[in-house]
Amino acid sequence: MSSIKVVLRNNKIDKAGLAPLYLRVIKNRKTKFISLSVKLQPNEWDEDKQKVKKNHKSSTRLNAYISRKIADAEGEIADLERRNQSTSARRIKEAIKGKPLINFFEFAYDRCEKLKDTVTLSTYRSYKNNIEKFERFVGHREIMFDDITATTLKDYASHCSSKLGNNNTTINYAFRILNLMFREAKKEDLISNELVPFTKFKVKKNKTTKRYLNEEQFEAFINLEVPQQHKAQVIKDMFIFSVFSGGLRFGDVIELQWKHYDSKNHRITKTIRKTKRQHSIRIGQKAVDILEKYRTQDQKQNDIIFPFAKVDELYFKDREHRSLITNRAISLSNMYLSRMGEELELPFNLSFHISRHTFATRALNNGMRIEHVSKLMDHSDIGITQVYAKIISSELDNAVDKYIN
Repeated sequence: MSSIKVVLRNNKIDKAGLAPLYLRVIKNRKTKFISLSVKLQPNEWDEDKQKVKKNHKSSTRLNAYISRKIADAEGEIADLERRNQSTSARRIKEAIKGKPLINFFEFAYDRCEKLKDTVTLSTYRSYKNNIEKFERFVGHREIMFDDITATTLKDYASHCSSKLGNNNTTINYAFRILNLMFREAKKEDLISNELVPFTKFKVKKNKTTKRYLNEEQFEAFINLEVPQQHKAQVIKDMFIFSVFSGGLRFGDVIELQWKHYDSKNHRITKTIRKTKRQHSIRIGQKAVDILEKYRTQDQKQNDIIFPFAKVDELYFKDREHRSLITNRAISLSNMYLSRMGEELELPFNLSFHISRHTFATRALNNGMRIEHVSKLMDHSDIGITQVYAKIISSELDNAVDKYIN
């Protein structure tokens, strides 16, 4: 229950002997005072009747004003409770003062659309899908930022785990999207730091393992026989090429054109699809040899090097089409690579992204400085690259345990 009362705060009497009049709101034993912008002599206020006494010349007008404020406050509380929203003392105070309450879903969906052109299409879809997943949990869209508390997050995490079967990594990613919306709202000064609940409840992170091919496994992969003039051979070449060209991502390898390759200096220069940054890297001889396999006499600068996916003019013009082609190509490539991994009896499922991890671990094992590895992989922060250094360190510890102890 909420309690609303008008009080004359005699402890705040000014030099003229006037005390300010406040609405006092109590909810869940929390008290908030809302100024009514009225000052009275202590003998002009009737505490029992909650009215300005008639000895004040404007008592009738002031009492009507006070009654209206009380009615407004009671109306706000009733409205909040009708919408099944929290009615904390602070919330009531903000509602009465007219401070706008920001609807989380209206803001989040709008922000997704604004971010659409600055992130990849898959990232945009992931943002939107996670907001929709949270909406299904809530059951409606009538939820404000300050309705989302640590308790809400705890209940949502439990729902994702028990009802949806999500692991901690998936739940943490869902929380990252929600937290992103809070950060975006804070940037616009729409909410205060007090409203951000993510420091009060966190989901424990699962330990993730970076899969990669060690030297023996990678050599076996290189020597593995696959059908020539077949997409399996193309994807195998693309995987090896990635390892010897700084761990280029799949999306950048399938759209690689001859204009991106400086054959004189053995250098690849292109704008990376994920980061939108121009990237230039000198590639190794084995990567050069692979490129030469695909060179033809009548090739043009705009021709695609690796004939694995239908990368045409529409691919570069239409974002939706590009996403469709890329996703299909990733699925096909991972199917071929998975079969190769089974032939090699690898203890994990082989996918194209493992080429990136393989480059990083090989480079560090061969003595390349971590800042150089970070630069070649186009990481925005060297901290991202340090996970590979930990892998190498762990390998050394295991070697010591195995051969020295």
